[in-house]
Amino acid sequence: MKQVMFRLLWVVMIAMATACGGKANNSKQQEQEPLLDTVQKEQPVVFGEMVNRDNCFIVVDKPALQLSVYENQDGDTVLIARYPVCVGKNYGQKEKSGDMKTPECTFENPFSITEIKDASSWTHDFGDGRGDILAYGNWFMRLKTPGHKGIGIHGSTNNESSVPGRGSEGCIRLLNDDLDELKSKYAFVGMKVIILKDE
Repeated sequence: MKQVMFRLLWVVMIAMATACGGKANNSKQQEQEPLLDTVQKEQPVVFGEMVNRDNCFIVVDKPALQLSVYENQDGDTVLIARYPVCVGKNYGQKEKSGDMKTPECTFENPFSITEIKDASSWTHDFGDGRGDILAYGNWFMRLKTPGHKGIGIHGSTNNESSVPGRGSEGCIRLLNDDLDELKSKYAFVGMKVIILKDE
């Protein structure tokens, strides 16, 4: 399915270049490939149809700066949606509060969402001179991360340019619209969340 979507998008881009009087030569293709990468990083990509929300789980890929929603469907693992994310500024496993690292876990011992709170009025001082500002989008999905408190999945109010990237204090930061979609379509209390380790 992924290859079909990629080929379809590629055909449309070449057709547009030809219609505008351009030639689909190697230099044009080289100019368009970074654009394609940008589109894939900035837009949520839906690959499959969800059958049962209760069978969904999240995988946060720190090296790829992506959050993916998967569903177990009749013994198969189906990719349902993917979003760009911002994770901890520093690389590696979280060791203590304030180290700017996002905690990691395994498929055998996943984290989970313990609550989903309305965070639309929550503020935070990032220590960058902007003061106490709105920072979390509409929702904060608190994670059970043994040994660490205050880690969650949230939005990027006043920090949308940081997504995708590395700049959080340890949480997983999404674009606000992506967070709203994740909450309305997929997320639930008890949902398993796997955060892959940095390479």
